Amino acid sequence: MKSILTNDGPVRDAVADIIAYHDRTKHQPERYANGPGGLDWANQPDPFRRFEGAPAFRLPLAGSDATPPAAALFGAATVTPRPFTLEALGLFLELSLGLSARKEFGGSSWYLRMNPSSGNLHPTEAYAVLPVLAGLAGGAGVYHYAPRQHALEQRARWLPAATPDPSGFHVGLTSVCWREAWKYGERAFRYCQHDVGHALGALRFAAAALGWRVQLLPDLAEAALARLLGLDRKEDFGDAEPETPELLVRVVVNNRAATNPPPAASNAGDWFGRANRLSDSHVEWPVIAEAIAASERNAGNLNPLQPGNLGDWSPPTPPACAHSARQLIGQRRSAVDFDGVTHLAKESFLAILDTTLPRPAASPFDVWPFPPRVHLVLFVHRISGLVPGLYLWLRAPADAAALRRAFRADLGFELVTDSAMPAPLYRLDGGDLRDFARALSCGQDIAADGAFSLGMLARFAPVLRERGAGAYRELFWEAGLIGQALYLAAEAAGVRGTGIGCYFDDVLHRRLGLTGHDWQSLYHFTIGGPVEDPRLRSLPPYTHLAGDAQ
Repeated sequence: MKSILTNDGPVRDAVADIIAYHDRTKHQPERYANGPGGLDWANQPDPFRRFEGAPAFRLPLAGSDATPPAAALFGAATVTPRPFTLEALGLFLELSLGLSARKEFGGSSWYLRMNPSSGNLHPTEAYAVLPVLAGLAGGAGVYHYAPRQHALEQRARWLPAATPDPSGFHVGLTSVCWREAWKYGERAFRYCQHDVGHALGALRFAAAALGWRVQLLPDLAEAALARLLGLDRKEDFGDAEPETPELLVRVVVNNRAATNPPPAASNAGDWFGRANRLSDSHVEWPVIAEAIAASERNAGNLNPLQPGNLGDWSPPTPPACAHSARQLIGQRRSAVDFDGVTHLAKESFLAILDTTLPRPAASPFDVWPFPPRVHLVLFVHRISGLVPGLYLWLRAPADAAALRRAFRADLGFELVTDSAMPAPLYRLDGGDLRDFARALSCGQDIAADGAFSLGMLARFAPVLRERGAGAYRELFWEAGLIGQALYLAAEAAGVRGTGIGCYFDDVLHRRLGLTGHDWQSLYHFTIGGPVEDPRLRSLPPYTHLAGDAQ
């Protein structure tokens, strides 16, 4: 940990600490970031947290599909808000954080979820902070969402004097870092933040299907969130794995302006339940604890939010798709292999990328209160009408000059204008980059066999210096939010995507001519024609609940 000397003595330099963590956890061709030597399958973490002894209330599962066309997910259609009922709440949580399928192979089975996760390990937990709602016997309070049971476990009941605004509710997200560290070691904290961003996107897309809105509350202190959700109650966690508080969102269920403030933890009267232990034993990764501490979001390491230029983008043009919103969300999968031959039409390629533009009135980026700070460096392999090569998708026009200066002098910066769809697409270099993309992604064929792959390049050190060390998490959340848009847009276009967490950070930086920490690659992704594994059997997600009592 690094410190700076002041008149009052040494003070920890949180920005330097989090940059040191980031550098330490970079994969390099000659060495990988520190991780377990092998997987201890006997201690694989339980993917489902439960609070034993807490009152549990089963949510209704969606029956017939009454969701709008898939285009509504991207703001291309108007949706009348659904009334705030227990059924609507159940649909919202099912579409955002619920189960999407059960997979079987040999004698093993596992669940997939609507929100993706690195290694399907699911470190993200969710809590709903609810007002009085007809049919919910627990009344107003704090509830943990249990996706396998599609149930709310009541953690706290509001005092009678507390009357939350019934026009909406709040959702808090947390991370159980051990779930990722079990497999990925020190780099796991990065992946937890990716998953929070994906979950944030999943919440926003689910809300869009109901005509609701989601607002991220950007400056809520981590300690306040921990108190609200009961994460600081050691008596309720005991020797169970701790949860790191991440973010809180307000879900607005009507067209009124949202003014209800975050609930106060002092509203809670009775607390219920004790967290289950997810693994019998653990491997400690002190570097992760240091990264959590350095990036803790509080008044000390988050400066006021600075407004930014979002760009003057045309209305959204998502890929053409005949699915309903529910169908599209429910069919999202992470591809494990690509066929290496599928071509995408340029129009479909641009429509997929278009969903990542930060429009202030279209999901998912209307949830994002920050200026865009992440751009896409594209490896175009098989896009009909585009020469293969290296491209840039510029999500913030204001960054164009800075990127020109940062990139190698021999890279071009040519705006691609040969399209009926105006787009911030720039050609940097030509050539077949499939071998490079494969080598860059730790030798994974998926980066070369898709129609295109990409790296998410973030304005890094300047953001940390301006906003504070807590912005480290925000940058990864933005990358995950982009990834969630790419997942659904790929499905809508008839192809499939997958996130790539294993890549050689500095190899991409050197290819672009980047030095220092002003720009860093935070997440990679690839999209193409999937190859399905015929050995896997797929079942509906909630057959295990058939016949169970509510």
